[in-house]
Amino acid sequence: MARGTETARKKRNFYLQKKTAAAGADGIRSGSSGAAPVPEHGKGKSEMCGIIGFTGTREAAPVLLEGLKRLEYRGYDSAGIAVQTDGKINMVKISGVIKNLCEKTHDGADLHGDSGIAHTRWATHGAPTDINAHPHLSKDGRFAVIQNGIIENFVVLREELKEKGYEFLSDTDTEVIPYLLDMYYDGDFKAAVMKTAARLQGSYALGFLCADEPGKLYVIKEGCPMILGLGVGENYFASDVTALVSHTRNMIYLEEGEFAEITPESVTVFDRTGEPVKKSVTRVVWNIEAAEKGGYEHFMLKEIMEQPNAVKSTVEPRIKDGRIVLDDFDMTPEEFGKFRKILITGCGSAYHAGVVGKYIMESLCRLPVEIDIASELRYRDPIVDEHTLLIVISQSGETADTIAAVRQCKSLGAHVLAVVNVVGSTIAKLADHVLYTYAGPEIAVATTKGYTTQVAALCLIAVWAAEKLGRIGGERYDELVKAVREIPSQIQRAIDLNTDVEELAARYHTNEALFFIGRNIDYAVALEGSLKLKEISYLHSEAYAAGELKHGTIALIDKGRLVVALCCQERLFGKMMSNIEEVKARGATVLGVAMEGDRRIFSEADDVLTVPQTEPLFAAAAEIVPLQLFAYYVAKENGCDIDKPRNLAKSVTVE
Repeated sequence: MARGTETARKKRNFYLQKKTAAAGADGIRSGSSGAAPVPEHGKGKSEMCGIIGFTGTREAAPVLLEGLKRLEYRGYDSAGIAVQTDGKINMVKISGVIKNLCEKTHDGADLHGDSGIAHTRWATHGAPTDINAHPHLSKDGRFAVIQNGIIENFVVLREELKEKGYEFLSDTDTEVIPYLLDMYYDGDFKAAVMKTAARLQGSYALGFLCADEPGKLYVIKEGCPMILGLGVGENYFASDVTALVSHTRNMIYLEEGEFAEITPESVTVFDRTGEPVKKSVTRVVWNIEAAEKGGYEHFMLKEIMEQPNAVKSTVEPRIKDGRIVLDDFDMTPEEFGKFRKILITGCGSAYHAGVVGKYIMESLCRLPVEIDIASELRYRDPIVDEHTLLIVISQSGETADTIAAVRQCKSLGAHVLAVVNVVGSTIAKLADHVLYTYAGPEIAVATTKGYTTQVAALCLIAVWAAEKLGRIGGERYDELVKAVREIPSQIQRAIDLNTDVEELAARYHTNEALFFIGRNIDYAVALEGSLKLKEISYLHSEAYAAGELKHGTIALIDKGRLVVALCCQERLFGKMMSNIEEVKARGATVLGVAMEGDRRIFSEADDVLTVPQTEPLFAAAAEIVPLQLFAYYVAKENGCDIDKPRNLAKSVTVE
């Protein structure tokens, strides 16, 4: 253990040195000559970022920096802030994490003004340099712009603006926007914003600041999330409610193509033509304490421990008098009976939850169920019609590929049922019916409670649908309803059973490549367990259907290779034991995952993680818990940035 701790310390120090080196020295202030080289090219740059704006009667900078910290999970390659004061815009931006920006501005004390905008960047293309950080200014400093998303036609716009004499410094697509504003501005800021927006193609959310209009902000939503926060004598905008709930719980969610004028006293929403739009106000029910660490070292660990309560919030309100009642979208048996096929889609962990759902729904509903990654579904020619039920899964409800897949399937006639966490999100609005998971805010980039609440929601839907179709009833229905109700306590039991995971992580954290194997639902869980490990520990990890070992994978097994073998499906236990023997014969080390009280696996496995006995169809929600904990503690041993793993962001709002 001591040797492992020393190794972790060295790796942690090396990682911090790399982060410090990447952060740059001084950043960029408005009016400086710039601290980064001009890029060589201007290829399309897509960003998935956090944006926030404030206008009121107090200093804007501390409010913006506080909100930016709550948005850092969306990106942490660079950060910047612009504040309006005395008829000019003062800007500071710097590469690296938001802490660098806070230090550079002395926590905002260097910037005075009562309105401003701020940005934290996640770059998919282009170096995370000071010059590429947002906000971007017009050359005279009159306009400041921040963006989440991508401007697809920026190359054409860039060439047009170059011909008019505009010079570009960054390799971002965003820089065309302040120059367009400059070109169209004749004293009417709103008109310039509208004319600029009319020239843009892509998926984006934008925030604007104009030096000539004190206290006024403009925002636009086109494909990326934009939320307005309503205060008293002050108002806000942000990419996510987490940045706003410490100030207000009253929110307005913009629709596609809408833009808003924000002052301390008012918020006015317009459509693309500039006509005012009446908007309803949504009251957020959770408070900021839900997004704080609460004494845990990392958000991820906190969110793992929150899973019993999160899943309870998903399940409990939908079980009434021993029956599953989905008031959210109740259908008659006749209405549900028109479906001849179920198609499930999502990305990342949501897709893995969908794989679990496929096994459950096929078993209970006896309908053909397809599962497809949304980024693939949107580009194939699926056989979808009015007899298809599309179940779309997304934590944020803003995943770009998933949104595109939903729109494609809807255009072909599919009926859409969304499983999402965020009320008022784009996918929720596109869907015909919505089942909210009510997981609360999830800050760590690697999802945990988002996944388990999705699995629980799919269990609810499967049992409900099977009963509607007449596939189950009587005692079996009662058993399954009881099993769904017990999922939260099963998750808690899984947490309690695995107090030694940290010790196992210390033993195995130096493995450079790992394999997860399982069959049926165990294979679905293996996919998610492998993803958790690779995305936060940076170890190479792959999941395979255990029956496929002989078809090539076993060639990769050698002495000391760690294989995580999931053995929680009783009817397939014998098959899995044979697979374990296969890898053991080739020198592998085996970490088994088995049901509580099942001692059979101990004869072959080197170590064992335990999950509680439960209904086999619903085992995934509890079975993933020790794998989440294992991934967390391996990453901790290796000195990784657990809540903000490199190159990742929470919600993939661009392609």
